[in-house]
Amino acid sequence: MILQTAFAQKYTLNGYVREKSTGEDLLGATIYIEELHNGTVSNAYGFYSLTLPKGKYNITVSFIGFSKFHKLVELNKNTSLNFDLENVSITTEEVLVIADRTDKNVKNTRTGTIKLGMKKITELPAFMGEVDILKTIQLLPGVQSAGEGNAGFYVRGGGPDQNLILLDEAVVYNSSHLFGFFSVFNADAIQSVQLTKGGMPANYGGRLSSVLDISMKNGNNQRFQVSGGIGLISSRLTVQGPILKGKTSFIVSGRRTYIDILSKPLINKSSKFSGSGYYFYDLNAKVNHRFSDKDRLFISGYFGRDVFSFVNKDSNFDIKIPWGNSTLSLRWNHLFNSKLFMNSTLVYSNYEFQFDAIQNDFDFKLFSGITDYNAKVDFDYEPSVAHHIKFGINYTAHTFVPSSVSGRVGETEFDTEDIGRLHANDAAIYLNEEIDIFEKLRVNIGLRATYFQQIGPFTRFVKDENGKTTDSLFYGTNENVQTYYGLEPRFSARYTLSETSSLKASYTRNVQYINLANISSLSLPTDTWVPASSVVKPQLATQYVLGYFKNFKENTYESSIELYYKQMDNQIAYKEGAIPGDNLANNADNNFTFGEGNSYGVELFVKKRYGQFTGWIGYTLSKTTRKFEDINFGKEFPAKYDRRHDLSVVLTYQLNKKWTFSTIFVYATGNALTLQTSRYLIDNQIIGEYGERNSHRMAAYHRLDLSATYMVKKTAKFESSWNFSIYNVYNRYNPYFIYFDTEGDIPSGTFKATAKQVSLFPILPSVAWNFKF
Repeated sequence: MILQTAFAQKYTLNGYVREKSTGEDLLGATIYIEELHNGTVSNAYGFYSLTLPKGKYNITVSFIGFSKFHKLVELNKNTSLNFDLENVSITTEEVLVIADRTDKNVKNTRTGTIKLGMKKITELPAFMGEVDILKTIQLLPGVQSAGEGNAGFYVRGGGPDQNLILLDEAVVYNSSHLFGFFSVFNADAIQSVQLTKGGMPANYGGRLSSVLDISMKNGNNQRFQVSGGIGLISSRLTVQGPILKGKTSFIVSGRRTYIDILSKPLINKSSKFSGSGYYFYDLNAKVNHRFSDKDRLFISGYFGRDVFSFVNKDSNFDIKIPWGNSTLSLRWNHLFNSKLFMNSTLVYSNYEFQFDAIQNDFDFKLFSGITDYNAKVDFDYEPSVAHHIKFGINYTAHTFVPSSVSGRVGETEFDTEDIGRLHANDAAIYLNEEIDIFEKLRVNIGLRATYFQQIGPFTRFVKDENGKTTDSLFYGTNENVQTYYGLEPRFSARYTLSETSSLKASYTRNVQYINLANISSLSLPTDTWVPASSVVKPQLATQYVLGYFKNFKENTYESSIELYYKQMDNQIAYKEGAIPGDNLANNADNNFTFGEGNSYGVELFVKKRYGQFTGWIGYTLSKTTRKFEDINFGKEFPAKYDRRHDLSVVLTYQLNKKWTFSTIFVYATGNALTLQTSRYLIDNQIIGEYGERNSHRMAAYHRLDLSATYMVKKTAKFESSWNFSIYNVYNRYNPYFIYFDTEGDIPSGTFKATAKQVSLFPILPSVAWNFKF
């Protein structure tokens, strides 16, 4: 029988999996062949391809949140077949959800990969009425929060710059609003979210720790639809619909806070702070056109800004601080034949931060940022049901502005913008192959070859041991300054133990050529991106993962345990006492020191996917260290994001058609920090002595959130709901930072210094109204 199958005439079945009501592509849908106990999944554009021996096959297509689709197909020629899936229905009183009960987590080769549905994210408790994708990501094992009020996240001991964040394939360099309190991702415009923290396939690169791949909705190509929401601090509105029904669709989604508008009437016009304020806004837009099932075009973009202003009328002082991201993606899908799929992409990505200050006739501006122009081509080739190949090429032109200063005093102007700019070429080529070695063993092998070149114009300022400039070297336009090459092998394997369990292992080596230099323990807009150079060597990381995956009760429950070890080289940090300057007659990288890091741990994950009660429990036990020759006397110390224990419990209960309840509980070991251990009085000056780097711990962080969603009305044309949330239910005073307060005086001998904790958020109730028609 095996021999007959191997030599039988083969044909290819291919097509797209879509949502019937909107025409949206379904990413990661399962196409399962019952006779072969095998199948495939749809790619990022909903496309699938299966090459099978001639014959009749029972095909089941499934996707979580949608009813299964069954079809008997007689394959006697190459066949194109699209599948349109319907949303799940909820039946009367049992609240029985008909959905996709797949075992992809057991069957695929990836370790540390989690895909989150937007419906689940929007049901969770919202902070100040705002649903936040990045806050949800931080509830997963191995992913740690940067702290209260910070949207940055750390994955398996890596820094915030070691996470590749993609929005429709465009890199997002700063993912936070309001100095980290919210993320830039408007949930109304997002279709899918996938996090990969181990076993990264070769088509991803440029970062050491993780990939957060976010796809925007394509827009409803069947009918016009308006949705939105009104919360305590912001409102959202999304409009989508067909331009040509079934062929061309669009979506436009906007969000804006109104803190400035609400507070304006409360500030007296005579106040010296009248005119001060803060707001942020986002705009997502996308248009796509289907020429045929062989050709499709997508144009998508994002534009977001934070704007903080401060006015002091008494001193004629005016400050404005805008920062934000801009992205634009142009993608063309082409199907060469039933087995070969291509996606070509052109991307523009920009992040910039600006500080403008005006006082009388003095005008000062500080600017930093990064701009990318990216071109890439990716291919999917499926020669058989047991064999999948991806390959492609990628080129990016980077322009960095670590910091530039311009100013004016009266009629005199000065500008360092051209001096501060850095330029680099970044290229990669990759091949990734996934294949069944035999029935129980499936492997994924990949290799990514990279090239990075810093080019002129550039001036290298040479420093002596005292930091004094002794010489300078000038490089002309496009002249080579420094070149690096890298090889990044990737390997992962899955061995099936039974129908419901498997063992997985992975080895990944990553190279990172761009770095985020931060002086603070938090990710701030002032942090700057700098490239690898003759001083800054590329960051390297090698990660090993071993995992056991097990499902229960017909895939209702998923569970996994993963052990990982990560070695990181050429890590970057500011030297002791270094303060970032304006880089005039200096290079940003002259302030850096370099070292190594280690991270290892175990992650436990249990998830219930179906029923009235759903949710997950994630726990991480880990240790992360750093070692720099010029920091802490060269001794190893805990990384600032080292957490021994990290626990998240996420539960959702659907009582009936009207009410859904959710809760979140988190617990984490306190952040590591450096504190003064003693003080001395020398010549009437108080001198503090600090302990070893990060040798103290803040109090443990823990918090309970609750939410209730009430469906007011749901018809074929209109639905609306109220979301009631309580953040920090038991009013825990979690630490944000610690400072020293003094009392008394030195001469009387009553001087006393006391460490005090600052907390951000007490118990915070919020309410939001959401609608769709």
